[in-house]
Amino acid sequence: MVALGVELAVDSAWTSGVAPLVMSVVGCIAAGLLVLFLTLAFVHVALKVDTDSLEVRCGHIGVPRRRIPLAHVTGAEFVAHVTPRQWGGWGYRWRPEKGTAVVVRRGEGVVLQLWDGHTFTVTVDDAEAAVRIIRDRLRPGSTAPRR
Repeated sequence: MVALGVELAVDSAWTSGVAPLVMSVVGCIAAGLLVLFLTLAFVHVALKVDTDSLEVRCGHIGVPRRRIPLAHVTGAEFVAHVTPRQWGGWGYRWRPEKGTAVVVRRGEGVVLQLWDGHTFTVTVDDAEAAVRIIRDRLRPGSTAPRR
């Protein structure tokens, strides 16, 4: 979009009106907003666990989000050191041999083993507490308070 905007602004014959200028400005603004949204989408991750599911939300607006029913989770494990390098970069990642991950920083994370054999990894603050809560919810007859 930026390249198109610059091309229209530089190579356009301005005798045809203001349409090329408007298109170049709109293109640059749209590209800037897209970059801003993608940056803010992965500033932080929130992991919410309730009685029947867990939900992962990214950024301040909560998009992208993933909801996983606890019935689909077979186990949860704490990992002390998750790095973007392990997953091929920052953000929402998928690797066929490893599973899916939301990696927004280096550090501790939660690895969920899903019923279909895949894993889902997310980097969050206080991952040990999150694993304890998830494991408690996975036990049959758990009466733990909602969080």
